[in-house]
Amino acid sequence: MMAAANAAREILRRLHEVMASKSGAEAKLGQVVRIVAELLTSEVASIYLLRDGMLELFATQGLAQSAVHVTRLSMGQGLVGTIAATREPLNLAEAKEHPDFAYRPETGEDDYHSFAGVPIVRREAAIGVLGVQHREPRDYDEVEIEALQTVAMVLSELIHGAGLVDDAQAARARAASSGPLRLSGLKLVDGLGRGVAVFHQPRVVVEHTVADDTDVERARVYSAFTRMREQIDTMMGQAEFAGGGDHHDVLDTYKMFAYDEGWARRINEAIETGLTAEAAIERVQARTRARMRSIDDPYLRERLTDLDDLSNRLLRIVSGQLGTAAKSGLRDDTILIARNLGPAELLEYDKRYLKGVVLEEGSLTAHVIIVARAMGVPVLGRVTDLFAQVSDGDELIVDAGNGALLVRPQAAMITSYEAMRDVKARQAEKFAAVKDLPAISRDGQRVAILMNAGLADDAQALDLTGADGIGLFRTEFQFLVSATLPRRERQQALYRTVLEAADTRPVVFRTVDIGGDKAVPYLQEGEGEENPAMGWRALRLALGRAGLMKVQARALLEGAAGRTLNIMFPMVSEPWEFREAKALVEGQRALLARQGHDLPAHVRYGAMIEVPALIEMLDVLLPLTDFVSVGTNDLTQFLFAADRANPRLADRYDWMSPAILRVLRRIVREADAAGVPVTVCGEMGGRPLEALALLALGVESLSITPAGVGPIKAMVRSADLGSLKAQMTGWLDAPGVDVRTVLAAAAAAQGVELG
Repeated sequence: MMAAANAAREILRRLHEVMASKSGAEAKLGQVVRIVAELLTSEVASIYLLRDGMLELFATQGLAQSAVHVTRLSMGQGLVGTIAATREPLNLAEAKEHPDFAYRPETGEDDYHSFAGVPIVRREAAIGVLGVQHREPRDYDEVEIEALQTVAMVLSELIHGAGLVDDAQAARARAASSGPLRLSGLKLVDGLGRGVAVFHQPRVVVEHTVADDTDVERARVYSAFTRMREQIDTMMGQAEFAGGGDHHDVLDTYKMFAYDEGWARRINEAIETGLTAEAAIERVQARTRARMRSIDDPYLRERLTDLDDLSNRLLRIVSGQLGTAAKSGLRDDTILIARNLGPAELLEYDKRYLKGVVLEEGSLTAHVIIVARAMGVPVLGRVTDLFAQVSDGDELIVDAGNGALLVRPQAAMITSYEAMRDVKARQAEKFAAVKDLPAISRDGQRVAILMNAGLADDAQALDLTGADGIGLFRTEFQFLVSATLPRRERQQALYRTVLEAADTRPVVFRTVDIGGDKAVPYLQEGEGEENPAMGWRALRLALGRAGLMKVQARALLEGAAGRTLNIMFPMVSEPWEFREAKALVEGQRALLARQGHDLPAHVRYGAMIEVPALIEMLDVLLPLTDFVSVGTNDLTQFLFAADRANPRLADRYDWMSPAILRVLRRIVREADAAGVPVTVCGEMGGRPLEALALLALGVESLSITPAGVGPIKAMVRSADLGSLKAQMTGWLDAPGVDVRTVLAAAAAAQGVELG
């Protein structure tokens, strides 16, 4: 094949001539396959078009001409049908070994081994497929696949202009039935919402792909970049971001991509091959999306999501199609539909009408989730085929807590939703009534109900929920949403803000837990680990990067001046790690004292018990600590050797298993004997029945999500913990007892409120 740039440029030049000729549409397609076969040195080049719901061989160079208009495949059938159904390219050295291969003897393709194909897409629907074949087995270069995708863009324009495929027919081919539907997704922000479907941004349809003048197209892109950057700068200058904070950190990363010269260069290189500005942006965006699909790391995927969001913004500017749902304004209760959403774009919506967000992609680490949580908007993500199943204006119900989207709900579904909403409202009223009351059981036992947090805004939930304090403040959130290592002054300001919001209530700061699956671009250690949860992360990384930990230690000490500072170290595996971490903080404390800085009135040190090995060393660890916290999420996965992120294992191991309960009982007993208070953090403590089990083991302090404070407090106030403690001892000592079943029965007999 000729040099990459020259091949792409020559293909587009020749296609431009074909588009401008007076030949009929079928003749033009015949010319296209000959050009593709020649310039990609392919023995076969073929075009299939969607006709009457079937993919019909419409033009070919290399296959039997008698098969044209005869060979037909349904969506999802064969390699061609698979490409059309998934809208994803295929690159195969041995086509016949693919499980979806379908043999068509009339085409005469017996002698060909390798195959590469790409979808021809218009308005989010596959309207055809372009493929090439070779006799010899070979993998196609990325440059060749990109060249095919560029040709497919031009073909989309040609096919639409000639009326060979009806856009509406293509949309119907991938649309679901018009009846009610339930789609599953991932809970990103909990909550219920009902409204009509509004698409955040109907995709800009690129009508002209081949440039007449590349200099003009380059100037259009430069102008669009300037305007887009001005928009981002203006947004960051708005009053609500002037004081910094988490939202500002998110937008700062967003701005970094807007000014990325590498991105601009790739778009200009695409224009150099002969594409229009719009087609070049879309071509580079398609490559970004392909990379997103191949990257497992959630942090890197989120960075590419930001870039995808900016690509959409740039495409709207350069095409003049600037209207978004936010710009036109929401007038009714709305469920916003998007493939992905940038944080800046969500902030443009009127939250009075925004009742929910549903994303075809999305992840728990997405920047937009931070913003949505602050806005109080439920978000459901990872909804497969969202755009195929939902139409603009459809009535929707989002039940993010149960991971469900109800599309075009029937009357019974709406009634059920309204009942759920009423129940939640009544529960909220009940929890509000006990908000300011202590969590004291019926037999007089006091339980501390603390909350987990990670953002400056989260501290405001202390007053809203009636929590006794913050039992786990995840300091790594500030690191994860920042494009660079947060400076000491910014860290210090965050810690001071949180302590001031908490007032006299305790706050436990967990030192930074990054690395592993919480990768940040400015720390490259541990990349590509096979088992990131058990790798170079948390305290291991912090001790290995002493400079990072010293900066955080100074920020914590300065931010807590005049107050009590509670510092907790994550993922302690052996007592020496705790000693070393404590000594590092004490060294910074002594340094600040010598420099005359104001210091905390008291500093208390704690350890997270998450690694099973540490349980065997509690007799050595506990005398060194002022408190300990049990991280049930990591402790459970390490005990059972079960990756909690693996969906196949998500429900396999029960928190009410005697194995985990016996381990927790041992920790509580040894800590009590040493006079060291124990708090349980993690999801286990936020579930009423599981929390009741913890209290029956002797746990007296829980740190949970803010939403769980009310239900857990109500549960505590309705329980007789003394009798349950005695029963729990018997259950765990007797073999074969189903603790979940017997505890639920005992709670029901007591009338314990489990929600």
